[in-house]
Amino acid sequence: MKVIIAPDKFKGTLVAKDVAKAIEAGIKKVAPDAQTVLIPIADGGEGTVDAILTAAGGARHEVVATGPLGESVRAGFGILPDGTAVIEMAQASGFALVPPDKRDPTVTTTYGTGELIEAALDFEARRFLIGIGGSATCDAGIGAAQALGIKIYREDGLEIGFGGAELIKITGIDRSTIDSRISGTEFLVASDVNNPLYGPYGAAHVFAPQKGASADQVNLLDQGLINFARVVEKDLGVDISNIPGGGAAGGLGAGLVAFLGASIKPGAELIIEAVGLREKIKGADLVITGEGQIDAQSVYGKAPVGVTRLAKKNSVKVVAIAGRLGQDYEKVFDAGVEQVFSLAEIAGTADEAMKNPTPYIEAAASRIAKEFLLN
Repeated sequence: MKVIIAPDKFKGTLVAKDVAKAIEAGIKKVAPDAQTVLIPIADGGEGTVDAILTAAGGARHEVVATGPLGESVRAGFGILPDGTAVIEMAQASGFALVPPDKRDPTVTTTYGTGELIEAALDFEARRFLIGIGGSATCDAGIGAAQALGIKIYREDGLEIGFGGAELIKITGIDRSTIDSRISGTEFLVASDVNNPLYGPYGAAHVFAPQKGASADQVNLLDQGLINFARVVEKDLGVDISNIPGGGAAGGLGAGLVAFLGASIKPGAELIIEAVGLREKIKGADLVITGEGQIDAQSVYGKAPVGVTRLAKKNSVKVVAIAGRLGQDYEKVFDAGVEQVFSLAEIAGTADEAMKNPTPYIEAAASRIAKEFLLN
C-alpha cells in the first residue's frame, strides 16, 4: 500500500515536517510494510521554505535582515536545484516576530522581505516563489520596495519612512532606481486569501485589527492604501485596486505586482506544484493530510483541501488529521475528505493536544491505518 503523507503545519505546535513524521510513525505501528511518502506542504505562510526544500531539495541560506520593527533578525530562504528562490515574508516581516505589546501595523515594515529578495538575487536567482502569509505589516510592500532601491517620496520631496502610516503621505514613486537584476526575473506570489487591497474587505479592515490596529488606525491605513493605489497608477501605470489577493500580507501582494510585475496565485496550488505532489500522488492508495484546525475556512485556499482536490482527481481516498475541529468543519467532506480525526477528541481536550501533539498524531494515524489500510 502506498500512502502519501502531506500535512500542513499544526500552528503553534509542530512544523509540517514533524507532523508528517509522526503520521508515518503511527502508520508503521499498524502497517509496517506500507510504503510511505512524506510530502510536508504549506499555503504560503510559515513553513513554506522548509516544506518545499524538504520535498524538492536545494539549500537553505540565512542572512541578517531588518525585522518588522526595524530590529535585526536572522531570516532564511531557499534556493532550489533549478535556481528558483523560495522566500516566505514571515521570516523577516512576520507576525510572530513582534511581541504582543508592540503590534502596530502603522509602524511595522516589509523592508526585511526586500532584503531577502536582494540576498537571493546574489545567488543569481531569476525565478522567485514568495509566500506572503503570516505578516505583521500593512505597508503595501513599500518597505520591500525601498530595500530593492525604489524611491518613494512624500510632498516635501523627502523619502517616506517605515510603516503603514506612511502610505497616506506618498506623492511619488520612482522605479528607475530599482536593482537592475530585477529585470527579466519572474515573481510568483503564494497567497491563501483573495482580499483586495482596500475597502471593507481589504487589507486594513479585515486583517489590521488582528495585527494590533485600533479602529482609527484601520481607517488611516485604508486611506493610505487608497492613496498608494492612486500613486501607483499615476507613476507606474499599474491598476492594483481590485487584484484578488492584493490585500494579502497588508497589501504586500498588490505591492509586489506593482513594483516587480509579480503574479499572485493561490498559495496551496503553487506549493503543491513546487513539491511535486501531482506526480508523486499517482498510484497511491491513500492520502493523509491535515492542519492545526479544520473549519469552514479550510475549503477556501487552505493546503489540506488543495491536496484533497488533487487526490480526488486521481481517484485516491483522503483522510485528514486536525488538532481540533472548528465551526462547520463538515464542509471539507464536500471537498472530498473521507474522514477527519481530531487530536482534541483523542487527547480529551484541545489544551492537552496542543501541549504534546506527537503521540496523539501517532494514535490518529494508527487508527487510520487500521480502518483504511487493513480492511
